[in-house]
Amino acid sequence: MEHALRPTVDVVERLLAPLDRLRTRILHLLMPVSGWLAGRREPRVAVVGVSAVLLALGLTVIAPLWLLALGPIVLGVPHLLADLRYCVVRPGWHRERVLWLTAGVPLLAMALGAPLEYGLAGVAASALAMDGSTLRRWAVAIGALGLALLARQVGSLADLVFAHGHNLIAVGLWAAWRPRAGKAYLWVLATFVLASVALAAGLADGVWLGEMPAGLRTADHLKILAPASAGDWGLRLVLLYCFAQSVHYGVWLRLLPEDDRARPTPRSFGASYRALRSELGGWVLGVFALASIVLALWACVDLAEARDGYLRFARCHGSLELIAVGLLIAGGRRYGGA
Repeated sequence: MEHALRPTVDVVERLLAPLDRLRTRILHLLMPVSGWLAGRREPRVAVVGVSAVLLALGLTVIAPLWLLALGPIVLGVPHLLADLRYCVVRPGWHRERVLWLTAGVPLLAMALGAPLEYGLAGVAASALAMDGSTLRRWAVAIGALGLALLARQVGSLADLVFAHGHNLIAVGLWAAWRPRAGKAYLWVLATFVLASVALAAGLADGVWLGEMPAGLRTADHLKILAPASAGDWGLRLVLLYCFAQSVHYGVWLRLLPEDDRARPTPRSFGASYRALRSELGGWVLGVFALASIVLALWACVDLAEARDGYLRFARCHGSLELIAVGLLIAGGRRYGGA
């Protein structure tokens, strides 16, 4: 089986080799700053994180409709792969058979259209099923079940709140991922908070003037993301979602990989790919690559339908992140460097 995958592996590594050579040249041009950052994880992660937040803010201000439309198409599937890697495989939860039942079944149900309560029930069941402090496990379970009851009472409003709130889960999970050697990561959190406050205060009110091709219009996003908000506040809620979603992608695709590695120095593109293949296997990578290609082709035919289709299927990933948070709290340990 591995021999059958080897030609594909070689092709991928050959494609990544020019990128690594370009990366090396850029790092040489940026010496000695790049050398100093390469050996120091804390400031490097802070620089990467602040840059990601500022990039997300800039794109939100300049081209929010394009960001809302193309973000899920381009980064959606890779960020689901990162969810699988860091919420399941790296902590070793896939080896706990009970979690296939307590977490896997509710997540599958949500992917097929079940309501949010299923995911919250999965948080409670998974926390109770694992070892750890009895107080912590029951606190997580009671909190999750309480939220499930509330979600059942408020109906579709729960999905709206969770759509906005789940973007924040990734930021909080990253901040708590591993013990910190310093306070540099607080610059990332502060930049994120200040940017959010600026958007809420109306920083980008005047830039949403264009219409998105292929049916993704301003009114569509307002209806989905801010249905009960009128005027400026409806616009600001959509812009906040756009910004937070972009930061959410940055956390899973850049910050968590930096913070989760046992070694403090960064990897090359080729080494990152080999580590990913070693942890997840060639077939899993192949399935996700195929999903990315299918989604991209679908978007070429109908961008709005492709985006909506991805979001319908991927709605369960927020609950996966909640389960990861619940297990982190219940177990009383950090994930990084597992």
